[in-house]
Amino acid sequence: MRAVVFERYGEPAEVREVPDPEPAPHGVVVRVAATGLCRSDWHGWQGHDPDITLPHVPGHELAGVVEAVGDRVTGWRPGDRVTVPFVCACGRCAACAAGDHQICERQTQPGFTHWGSFAQYVALDHADVNLVAVPEDLSFATAASLGCRFATAFRAVVQQGRVAAGEWVAVHGCGGVGLSAVMIAAASGARVVAVDVSPQALELAQKFGAVAGVDASEAGDTAAAVRELTGGGAHVSLDALGSPVTCAASVNSLRRRGRHLQVGLLPSADGTTPVPMARAIALELEILGSHGMAAHTYPGMLELVRSGVLRPDLLVTSTIDLAATPAALASMGTAPGAGVTVIEPWN
Repeated sequence: MRAVVFERYGEPAEVREVPDPEPAPHGVVVRVAATGLCRSDWHGWQGHDPDITLPHVPGHELAGVVEAVGDRVTGWRPGDRVTVPFVCACGRCAACAAGDHQICERQTQPGFTHWGSFAQYVALDHADVNLVAVPEDLSFATAASLGCRFATAFRAVVQQGRVAAGEWVAVHGCGGVGLSAVMIAAASGARVVAVDVSPQALELAQKFGAVAGVDASEAGDTAAAVRELTGGGAHVSLDALGSPVTCAASVNSLRRRGRHLQVGLLPSADGTTPVPMARAIALELEILGSHGMAAHTYPGMLELVRSGVLRPDLLVTSTIDLAATPAALASMGTAPGAGVTVIEPWN
């Protein structure tokens, strides 16, 4: 098969021929119809993930058709249209028994723990636990965009953030996950303030339901700007980018007893990131992480997508082929772009 491969962290990836994957006894191989280009893939390429073994094929947001099935898989057959969360759960550990597949103790992640979906085929583990059926009326490009950014934003806003109608929500960073969070929070009846350095991203955020935007390149103190716009601070604030600056701004944006959601990854040399904990203590803030979404919780989100309440298809702003992927991956460090870029490996 053709796949995007990198041999060393931070050095240019290339498209090459590599062996086709084989399914594990509990797994499947999926013919990849569409796969999203995510900032998490950039973090992996930069060497921020200790699970990656080189050489490596990135890619973790995907949709496609089951090609081959392991002999212990009972619920899926070749030809089935599927997507998958980026966290593939084992289905047997204590976290899985509690329904918390997104924090599985023995999780695997395509594009991180093993070769991913920037390829014509990808192997996925524990298919009976992790695969999600893609309705015939849902495009593969839209389904691929659900696997990491949209599903992660959905769980962050709805399940972790407990956003309620009428609340103020601030979203710091309006890439794919941030714009997803804007759309989901607005659909939940919240009043959303979007924060970004890109006028194009802020324009898209307002298109998807934000009532106000803050240009972080001009505002100076973005947290103060959010507090002023919201009459004292957001009830819920998300760092959807993942940087010390946006994390601190998100916490500082909150009103008393507000809820901070850390969604964007925060890599650092020593594995720690400064957080304004004095404010968290004084205002009794909640500091919450959000890490993907379990496959068994997809049906509610999919129903909102199918009914048109949520429109993840509108977040797809660019479609490329494998040949264009190495350059697009490299550019995410300096110009992540607005919206979601989808790769179609068979074009």
